[in-house]
Amino acid sequence: MNYNQNEKIAKITSQTLIIGVDIAKYKHVARAQDFRGLEFSAPLYFENTDSSFNCFIEWIKKLMDQNNMEKVIVGMEPTGHYWLNLAHFLKGKNIKFVVVNPMHVKKSKELDDNSPTKNDVKDARVIAQLVKDGRYAEPNIPQGVFAELRVARKIRDLLSVDLQAVQGQVHNWIDRYFPEFLTVFKDWEGKSAIQLLKLNLLPHELVALSEQEILVHLRKAVKRAVGLSKIKELKKVAVASIGIREGSDMAKLELRTLIDKYELINEKFEELESNIDKLLEQIPGVEQMLAIKGIGKDTIAGFFSEVGDLSYYSHPRQIIKLAGLSLKENTSGKHKGQTKITKRGRKTLRALLFRVAMPLVAKNTAFKALHEYFTKRPDNPLKKMQSLIAICNKLIRILFTIGKKQCDFSEERMLRDIPHMAASLQIAA
Repeated sequence: MNYNQNEKIAKITSQTLIIGVDIAKYKHVARAQDFRGLEFSAPLYFENTDSSFNCFIEWIKKLMDQNNMEKVIVGMEPTGHYWLNLAHFLKGKNIKFVVVNPMHVKKSKELDDNSPTKNDVKDARVIAQLVKDGRYAEPNIPQGVFAELRVARKIRDLLSVDLQAVQGQVHNWIDRYFPEFLTVFKDWEGKSAIQLLKLNLLPHELVALSEQEILVHLRKAVKRAVGLSKIKELKKVAVASIGIREGSDMAKLELRTLIDKYELINEKFEELESNIDKLLEQIPGVEQMLAIKGIGKDTIAGFFSEVGDLSYYSHPRQIIKLAGLSLKENTSGKHKGQTKITKRGRKTLRALLFRVAMPLVAKNTAFKALHEYFTKRPDNPLKKMQSLIAICNKLIRILFTIGKKQCDFSEERMLRDIPHMAASLQIAA
């Protein structure tokens, strides 16, 4: 991403046709102008369909011919997911497109008419004006393996939500119909516990089975660990169970349905993890990244699903800004406010980095030493939370370097590359 506004403005010349598009679910609105803000033609309304997209392209070509334009740039708001179809279509046609911040649109909509009125036609004009002033970003639309990873991570998040829901529902069922079950088995998700639940019997029905019958059923899934003593204990608590008996037929159907859903979700998880492993093998530097103590496959998969191809970036500061981890401060005259992170960017990436920072400072010698230095240094010691943010930024720089150069990570080298840490190491030696 290019964050230099002068360079962005320089790309907008007298030969550039600027298009602002207000995105909607069904019908978009486009307005065209030149670099001075002089508007061409009436607004174009086009639908979210292939034929309408082609009409939009023809409209652009016609305006370029009529006004002797050589280049075109299309700006839009990244509204939900509705902008992605148009973005991919424009990319396929080799038409440059950019995005503007919705907050900028909201705050600058009164500049032209001094009115808080909001409508699609007006927003399209505001978007075009923001592009003219270089207030846009060039989005990194993932391609190939990185697009596959982003979808894979989305599926994983959906499966996680479904799994948590089913886990809670099974626990709810046990609490109602066989609350004593969890006094015998600490975790109902163990192989033995699930196999016993698959008997699909309420406590008073379980008591009617012989210990040997239960054991035979259990051995279909588990060969060891649980024996007759555990079965006797389960039957003992089943005899005195306070579980509900009314509605037993539908209760058993409910349990059967929940267990089937639970196993299906876990099966899909295994399939997904296998696919993610194959995708990661195609990305340069992943093997070296996974060699860093404290970093796992999920972290790397999540990182690339959010960031995409590292060749798109020229400096790790761009990824730091993308994650919303760059610093901001509020100063006025002699007053100096607190310095905080902007939290502008991909919150999923920021959360991922923060989650991995904690095990890193616990398990990785180099990151642990850096965290201790940040929090205990004589001059300007950081609070623990501030230190973890600094660790996140350091991790981004390391992953960026490894991804670019495919080099191995060295804990000792990491510490010696930091001047103040190198001095501390020399004193300790």
